[in-house]
Amino acid sequence: MDFHTLYETYKDLVYNLSLHYLQSAEDAEEVSQDVFVKVYEHRTRFRKEAEWKTWIYRITVNQCLDFLKAKQRKKRSWLTIIKDPNEQKEASHFDHPGVLLERKEALDKLLKAIHALPERQREAVILLKIEHLDTKEVAEILEISEKALESLFQRAKGNLKKLLSNE
Repeated sequence: MDFHTLYETYKDLVYNLSLHYLQSAEDAEEVSQDVFVKVYEHRTRFRKEAEWKTWIYRITVNQCLDFLKAKQRKKRSWLTIIKDPNEQKEASHFDHPGVLLERKEALDKLLKAIHALPERQREAVILLKIEHLDTKEVAEILEISEKALESLFQRAKGNLKKLLSNE
């Protein structure tokens, strides 16, 4: 598959997954660019045993995690620029203002809880329930068995219930 076709096929997938991880459109765009630079640079290393989609998902997850780690390091640095604490994340647009507010609040609580999960549990939830990938694909992306994924997801669900009930 040529690079242009790869890009056109997977650009939305990469952006949406990045957005779920990073919760910022600007950061998701930056990481998406980085993902496709990596895909281009390493396309000759692609092993034909896996699907392109699985390989690109794995690169995207790794880039998002690297981005978040780098962001944490910057926060700890004394050169950190303080962001506006009143800055809000935008939710999807809905028709009725009351519905918009209720859904935004529920979504914010859920996303905060998901992002409070341990890294591997968070990955499992995002890939299975937000990205709607099947168990086999997610297990390949996370490089674990399907049984291990099921166990990981069950722990994540339990932790989410605890986190959401504490709110």
